[in-house]
Amino acid sequence: MTAKPKFPNLIRELRKRLGISQEQLARQLGVSFQTVNRWENGRANPSPMGIKLVEQLLMEMPTQDQELWEQYFSDQDPNR
Repeated sequence: MTAKPKFPNLIRELRKRLGISQEQLARQLGVSFQTVNRWENGRANPSPMGIKLVEQLLMEMPTQDQELWEQYFSDQDPNR
């Protein structure tokens, strides 16, 4: 069984694929820049609500980018 990617890596890869800054991602998620910065640098873990926001954003991405969701959230029900 392969290990799930770490949340900081997920945030970094998500931003890279979207071509946006930490500030832009923060605005899109409705959180502060500092929150995204701490998540991406591994200085803080996201709250359950923060995880849900990121998951929702991943689910809205084009099909070819949804493997990020599969890598991080595949053991969860995508219809919840």
